[in-house]
Amino acid sequence: MVDGRTVTFSSSFDARRAGIETVYQDLSLAPDLPVWANIFLGREQTVKGPLAKVGWLDRRAMARAAEADLERTHIRIGSVNSLAGRLSGGQRQAIAVGRAVAWGSKVILMDEPTAALGVEQQAKVGELVRSVSDQGVPVLLISHNLPQVHALCDRVAVLFRGKVVADLRPSQCSVEDIVLWITGASLTTATGRGDQSLTGAGDGG
Repeated sequence: MVDGRTVTFSSSFDARRAGIETVYQDLSLAPDLPVWANIFLGREQTVKGPLAKVGWLDRRAMARAAEADLERTHIRIGSVNSLAGRLSGGQRQAIAVGRAVAWGSKVILMDEPTAALGVEQQAKVGELVRSVSDQGVPVLLISHNLPQVHALCDRVAVLFRGKVVADLRPSQCSVEDIVLWITGASLTTATGRGDQSLTGAGDGG
């Protein structure tokens, strides 16, 4: 559902037009392009006037807009003219998040955003998630980093064997409680019969 309406998308382009953006685990960045070009990847702006007919890119406008988008999310990566491939893992993650924030007005999906990052860089990504959420944009975080999930999220939906088995509130449960649902141990306790194929809903309270 988007804005309280049930929607069906036939392609990722439909979802993007509806204001839904995704930060993928592999980031989907072009390492040989500068930061601003990655922000506008697939959405390039052309200059106005006769040169627009030949698709002449308005690089200055895109660079200025990219700086504003990154500033809005408190992302610090230096110059938007830096090549993405020369930045650290955390900085590249910030570019992907900044791009999603620039275009995602309704929902941002983050798939394992801290995968392959060090502890310090994971903390930076956590700050980015909070910054995006503070702007009123819902963030759906898909992650196996349970301590970070517990620290950042308002709700935790737990999947077991492809089904949602629990809807938890981190303020009312611990990381260990989430682990019990992920492994199916809480399902065993809930049924009293060891039937781990049960689909149910659990409240962390």
